[in-house]
Amino acid sequence: MTAARLAGPPDSGFAESSTQVCNDELRVSTCFFMNEIPSFAGAELERLYGSIYASIGQFLVYDHDGPASTYVARRDSSVVAILLFRLEGHCVKVLNEVIQLDIEEINRFARFAFASFPAAQVLMFHALGTGPEKPDFLYQRYNCLEDIVLALPGTEQAYFASLGKNTRRNLKRYQRKLLDVHPGFCFDILDAGQIDSQIIDDIVALNRARMAVKKKVSALQASHTDALIQLAQHCGLVGVARINGRVCAGAISFRTGKNYYLSVIAHDPLYDEFWLGILCCYMTICACIARGGKEFHFLWGEYEYKYTLLGVRRDLDNLTLYRSPLQLLRHADVALKMLRLGLARRLLLSLHAMSHSERPLSRWLRKAVQRWRNVKDVLPPEAP
Repeated sequence: MTAARLAGPPDSGFAESSTQVCNDELRVSTCFFMNEIPSFAGAELERLYGSIYASIGQFLVYDHDGPASTYVARRDSSVVAILLFRLEGHCVKVLNEVIQLDIEEINRFARFAFASFPAAQVLMFHALGTGPEKPDFLYQRYNCLEDIVLALPGTEQAYFASLGKNTRRNLKRYQRKLLDVHPGFCFDILDAGQIDSQIIDDIVALNRARMAVKKKVSALQASHTDALIQLAQHCGLVGVARINGRVCAGAISFRTGKNYYLSVIAHDPLYDEFWLGILCCYMTICACIARGGKEFHFLWGEYEYKYTLLGVRRDLDNLTLYRSPLQLLRHADVALKMLRLGLARRLLLSLHAMSHSERPLSRWLRKAVQRWRNVKDVLPPEAP
């Protein structure tokens, strides 16, 4: 299956729109907890967003920039939005990432933030799923990432049947071949309480070795591995393949509610002929289905295997709002940075699209895209 083509990002410059009145605004109350995350926040974040990047576990393991504050919006007695944020000088930075947030909630939080904090002139969201609607404030928005998402069916059989004919054939053929040649092959699923540090170390070592073969440096250095271990033991699900007791492939995922997020997938290149990486990913997905999973997130990186396994692209945007046009001028450094990042992302998307064409420059463009990926701050899971 051919990877889906990338589309251009929306609104990488400036835009301004008129105020929209929310009919049920009077039924919504808002409050915040300054430099505090209340005890109920974890369960509500999981219920509302189901994102590992908007979870208490992720925040405790990866965020070391000081205390966060919590914004809560309730309609009648039900929580309809809960956002972790940090006030840094003139800027309010929202810490929830990889979530879907409609324009009503974005506008409500912006009004709250600018009214509550006179020093705040800029409001920033990162990796946010939004609709086409425009916010009530002067804003910049650009596509920053893609999340490749698989909506999980009710049964493993239903998932297998939905795959393409060639994919179904290959899964069967390579699994038979693997067992014929390596009868000592086995595959296990480990939930959070069963995961020890050695399993994570073994899978990370495979990732580093595979990256070294490609003459790249793995993003999974010692400090990152320690964080992976902590989070995996808190909410992980790990698929691990062994041959005669030796780890030869693995997939590290994290669970939030009924959603699963793939963080690392790797396999020993010695077993390339058996499609081992995709087999490992497929069997991990089946385990998520068996546990009642709703979505499996392959996250960023336009790798063909994600589409082969029926992932669908969702765009994630960076969104920056300004209190007023005057404040945009006062913070032109922020605006110019957002504009530069948006243009760079657009160039990357264009290069990616051109690299999949049949033009003579396609080989050079593929190399250019790969070089760009090598210096990106956020690296996608390694392709199996």
